[in-house]
Amino acid sequence: MNTSRPAATAFATVVATAVAGTSLATAAVASAQPGRAGHPTAEAHAVFVQTNDEAGNAILVYRRGADGALSRVGRVLTGGRGGSEPGAVVDPLASQGSLTYDGRHRLLYAVNAGSDTLTVFAVHGTRLTRRQVLSTGGHLPVSVGVAREVVYVLNAGGDGSVSGYRVHGRDLARIPGSTRTLGLGNPAAPPFLSSPSQVAVTPDARDVVVATKTHGTLMVFPLGRHGWPSRHPVVTPAPDGSVPFALDFDRGGHLLVAGAAGGALSYAVRDDGSLTALSGFVANGQAATCWTALARGFLFAANAGSATISSYADHHGVLSLLAPDGVAAATDPGPVDLAASPGGRFLYQLATGAGAVDEYRVGPRGALARIGTVTGLGVDDGHGAEGIAAS
Repeated sequence: MNTSRPAATAFATVVATAVAGTSLATAAVASAQPGRAGHPTAEAHAVFVQTNDEAGNAILVYRRGADGALSRVGRVLTGGRGGSEPGAVVDPLASQGSLTYDGRHRLLYAVNAGSDTLTVFAVHGTRLTRRQVLSTGGHLPVSVGVAREVVYVLNAGGDGSVSGYRVHGRDLARIPGSTRTLGLGNPAAPPFLSSPSQVAVTPDARDVVVATKTHGTLMVFPLGRHGWPSRHPVVTPAPDGSVPFALDFDRGGHLLVAGAAGGALSYAVRDDGSLTALSGFVANGQAATCWTALARGFLFAANAGSATISSYADHHGVLSLLAPDGVAAATDPGPVDLAASPGGRFLYQLATGAGAVDEYRVGPRGALARIGTVTGLGVDDGHGAEGIAAS
């Protein structure tokens, strides 16, 4: 396998340096936003943030107003513990999809990395009802992917593994025999650069895809009739040094991949699980491009080392930068997970280096306009909040 160690080392250094250099900005942000009040209702739209607290994981619930502004309305325990990976700077789980909203079934999935469990919540506006806490069949769960009735969780510990579930009503049932190893050869608590970063299910629920970061590969497990993965994945090496991190699927089912080296690339997923490149690595000139979200047909990518968001046009899976300099918007320190509201009018950025959520309005041509910032999450130093989702 391609280990891409020089790119990985540069990535880690750039994130640490960038976040360390923003301590004054963090202090200023913390006092910039007054507190807000609200009351949960079944009709309200919401944004959810995972605390990833190692003493007791919880979900913070925010009401989303008609103008996109957020107001905190509650906190709900997951029934598990958060966790972290060694060496993480502002992203303790070093992953995308640790908190995933399933709009088809109005369910919210949260990993408990310190408990090796997955929590399932029913979503009623801004009200969450905890329905299940399930074993993930592995160690250190960091990501959840869903399509149609199929849900897969990624365990990052050791060799890494994926395990599957099927949605039945408002609950999940384990798919027997669905656990597959990734064979990564990592320790039980892998360094954040060598751990796998995301699991995603193709929109037609025919394949499970995993990004492996510095192992430099994309793994595809074709799914059988009953949701069983193939015994061995189809492995596609990513471009040298790109460090594949975040996965998304556009409206045409094309696989869009953020590379932590500062860019994005795209593929078509074939029936046999092989990947055909549509866009080579489209560099954005930014540092640590690790999280993505689709809104209004555009791909937005958070750059943890630059405190910026980049934006890409997507023409049938072929990517191109919207802004020549790669900067669609500035963020608060330590931007990690992104979430877009259904319909894509609003984009939310979890900036863990500032303990904040940045709010943006998405224009019809992909321009971002800052709405405001919600603070008070506590600054993440590699042990703290990770995971954001919107309903």
